[in-house]
Amino acid sequence: MGLLDGKAAIVTGSARGIGRATAEMFVNEGAKVLINDLDADVAEQAASEIGGETAVHAGDLTKTGAAEELVAAALEAFGAVDIAVNNAGYTWDGVAHKMSDEQFQAMLDIHTVVPFRVARALAPQWREAAKAEREEGQEVFRKLINVSSTSGTMGNAGQVNYSAAKMGVVGVTKTLAKEWGQFKINVNAVAFGFVETRLTAAKEAGEEITSPSGEKIELGIPEQMRSMASAIIPLGRPATPEEASGPVLFLASPLADYVHGQVLNVTGGMFGGMYT
Repeated sequence: MGLLDGKAAIVTGSARGIGRATAEMFVNEGAKVLINDLDADVAEQAASEIGGETAVHAGDLTKTGAAEELVAAALEAFGAVDIAVNNAGYTWDGVAHKMSDEQFQAMLDIHTVVPFRVARALAPQWREAAKAEREEGQEVFRKLINVSSTSGTMGNAGQVNYSAAKMGVVGVTKTLAKEWGQFKINVNAVAFGFVETRLTAAKEAGEEITSPSGEKIELGIPEQMRSMASAIIPLGRPATPEEASGPVLFLASPLADYVHGQVLNVTGGMFGGMYT
């Protein structure tokens, strides 16, 4: 018996990094998973390697109507959606006084607007199902999990756009929790600290991605900052994607049916933030 036996899930940005580790963990726990990525070839490869019962949806989620297409693809493949994880995203760093409007807006679009649109696209099916279950005296929980960051909850120099967007999704999470609790939809967020992915690899490696608008964006953080991990993280190192995905599995599982409207910090105890 798996924790997610019989469940169907959407995990956005699930061809790489934390998203892929989450999709793999979900499949191993019995779920059917829709694999999503901007790049169709990468998404197909990930689905084939993960195994289990998967489907693939590729495309730019920031485009109008993309969230509805994503949900429709999952419903067509699995007949229902029980879990959605809004994980897709990237970083486009820069100091505030040099940041363009496009650079700032891009982070809001993928990290705040897309999760809202995915939730809105799920709403008709989830609300109607919950109403029918309530009339029958049943209590069936569905799960919406948004990925935030300590950059949002604590701020981070060089990431005013990313930090604003990641705090924005916390507001989306807490508001949806208040609106959707009556439908037994658990809405929570995870705020990750330093996790080893291509977004946090050494900047000196020179890896880059192409944004949906075609902009070439350098990935990673300077090695000098990476070397500070042991000083600012009591556990002494960054998390692996697998370690990051464990708390997501918890929130997606029946173990978290009474966890609602929360932001779970997954940081290894990382120091930071301007508060006591």
